[in-house]
Amino acid sequence: MSPTATGVTIGAVLALAVLAFGFWGLLLTALFMGIGAVLGRSAEGKLDLGGVLDALRGKRSSS
Repeated sequence: MSPTATGVTIGAVLALAVLAFGFWGLLLTALFMGIGAVLGRSAEGKLDLGGVLDALRGKRSSS
């Protein structure tokens, strides 16, 4: 899927969430989409969750 199609899909999902569930539903939907994206990249091997957690804890620099 192209980046444009991905962006349109994400926008449509968030628009439907805000129409159906209001502002808090929008935030919850966006949060779960972000969690799904992180888990998906981790499953593909494109993201090291251990490194991310270490950087968030301050044990390692992110750069």
